[in-house]
Amino acid sequence: MESRRNFLRKAGLLAGSAIIGTKLSGLYGKSLPGIRSSKKLTLRFKPFEVRLKHVFTLAAGSRTTTPVVLTEIGYDGITGYGEASMPPYLGENHDTVINFLNKVDLSRFNDPFLFDDILTYTDSIAPGNYAAKASVDIALHDLAGKLLGQPWYRIWGFNSSETPYTSYTIGIDTPDVVREKTREASGYRMLKVKLGLDSDKEMIETIRSITNTPICVDVNQGWKDREKALEMIHWLDERGVVFIEQPMPKEAVEDMAWLTERSPLPTMADEALQGPADIGKVYGVYDGINIKLMKAGGMRAAHKMISTARSLGMKVMIGCMIESSCAVTAAAQLSPSVDWADLDGNLLINNDLFDGIRIRDGKVTIPERPGIGVIPLEDYYQL
Repeated sequence: MESRRNFLRKAGLLAGSAIIGTKLSGLYGKSLPGIRSSKKLTLRFKPFEVRLKHVFTLAAGSRTTTPVVLTEIGYDGITGYGEASMPPYLGENHDTVINFLNKVDLSRFNDPFLFDDILTYTDSIAPGNYAAKASVDIALHDLAGKLLGQPWYRIWGFNSSETPYTSYTIGIDTPDVVREKTREASGYRMLKVKLGLDSDKEMIETIRSITNTPICVDVNQGWKDREKALEMIHWLDERGVVFIEQPMPKEAVEDMAWLTERSPLPTMADEALQGPADIGKVYGVYDGINIKLMKAGGMRAAHKMISTARSLGMKVMIGCMIESSCAVTAAAQLSPSVDWADLDGNLLINNDLFDGIRIRDGKVTIPERPGIGVIPLEDYYQL
């Protein structure tokens, strides 16, 4: 017991030293003194389904639930929690994630800090499966942060007081429901409005009849004609819109570059990119990127994407899927380093299983807890 306390004290000092001008690149892939032992990492997982408070409608369709898989990585009596969320467009589901995770054998590792070895091994099991891989990555970060006794924003050297305000998403719906959703979002400093159908102007005008809160819009590839898209962006600019996310199909690269060059508002890539290797494809085509852990494959890849995008002078947004507070709180650890946040996925569901991120007066508030900062609620243990 005494040796355990000594280890945690030393680990805390090591984490503290990482705060002072140190990037995580100095930690990934390196074993820390006292960690290597005969103990093995263990992986457990279980399927779940999060229920939306309202029908969630995008340009591509509607849904009332989202499948997720909850993961746990254990080491020396400590548990790290992770999550895979699978909206339809990712092409993953309960079966694909569980099949992938059944192939992951973490018992070959006895050092939870060898991120490069562990995550490279996980990546090599099969191509794709980014949400499944993200669930392993998040749980591993949570575990390592707990062993260090520090939250990840601090290990990365970020300032938690510099978190952005998060947007609150309003899906496509009837005017009456849109007005109800807008009133529910009265405590937020920015609204994220889903567009991409013939009702786009009606959506904005309905919201503007309730509030003058700044708006960002997510078209989810719904606009097909670049001339009409530019006309619509000018109309939106006059109505307090801050930026446009994925206005055109991801395949329409030339049209998108044309639109960005002429747009009075920043354009942000979402479906057009997956992970770090895709930033070069969207550079010069969009003004910025929306990073989501489920697309990127987890926290490590998301951190790399932020660094790369910043080096290119691009705007950065950290987003999420419809997911529980587990994955949203993991993404929040990166939020002090971005321009905008869309971290409301947990706020759109009514059966959350974790206590984690808080939104205070619209601002992202990261828990002062080690790891990703979540605590399972009682219902979690009933699954």
